[in-house]
Amino acid sequence: MNVIDLLLEPLQYDFMLRALAATILAAVVCALLSCWLVLIGWSLMGDAVSHAVLPGVVLAYIVGAPFAIGALVFGFLAVALIGAIRNTSRVKEDAAIGIVFTTLFALGLVLISVTPSQTDLGHIVFGNVLGVSPADLVQIAILAAMALAILLLKRRDLTLFAFDATQAFAIGLSPRLLSALLLGLIALTAVVSLQVVGVVLVVAMLVIPGATAHLLTDRFGRMLVIAPVLSASSAVVGIYLSYWLDAASGGLVVLVQGTVFALVYAFSPRHGLIGRAASARRRRARIARDSRVPFDVR
Repeated sequence: MNVIDLLLEPLQYDFMLRALAATILAAVVCALLSCWLVLIGWSLMGDAVSHAVLPGVVLAYIVGAPFAIGALVFGFLAVALIGAIRNTSRVKEDAAIGIVFTTLFALGLVLISVTPSQTDLGHIVFGNVLGVSPADLVQIAILAAMALAILLLKRRDLTLFAFDATQAFAIGLSPRLLSALLLGLIALTAVVSLQVVGVVLVVAMLVIPGATAHLLTDRFGRMLVIAPVLSASSAVVGIYLSYWLDAASGGLVVLVQGTVFALVYAFSPRHGLIGRAASARRRRARIARDSRVPFDVR
């Protein structure tokens, strides 16, 4: 079998086409948002919110409401609880985040176990991108379009907030509202990614692309291009590998993203381990060479 057959055979199946479309949409949205999360240092908050939305999604399923509404409610509830614990006790923020997200995640697991359902709600936890229906794909596309539109419209405000929240406040922006906007986008993006990788792995898609792009460039504008391109490419490779290896699709998508990060971490020209070691070696060699130049004593 040649390369063309390897690429074209999976595309003969409708479920594979829907899987590719859903994964690319989720990968692009997550990658764009991850640029701001990495820059602000909110990776742990992204982890917390993406896990804490699980009970909201299950309750939304029980009452027949859109998943996004339940996710947004519990996303903001998680942030409120973290802030309350941090501000009213001696517990520090990282511990408060760990307490809240694990408790809400456990609540979601309990609700899944006691909820009678004709569908497998376990897919919310681990994802099932090969089972995406046409209706699911439409929902993912609508939510992804909403998230992308908000990110593009508020790009300048969010970027200023990420670099200098004090200056953002000085020119009339509200850091509190921008924080709430980012948290809402995390919850919305988590819903977009539920079918692809599930709640457990969605944090990887929210962190790895931005971190990878951050190692490749010092300019934020370039990060916003590099991160979604790498993420979407990794998603396509992961889906193809899952077809040919008959392995978990969501896990392979994240595994490919992690592999790309490892390669960039090692070989990035300016910020990779090998690149920095080579630069340090050249600098030491230049200093040693300059130290051997005799002084001009004319």
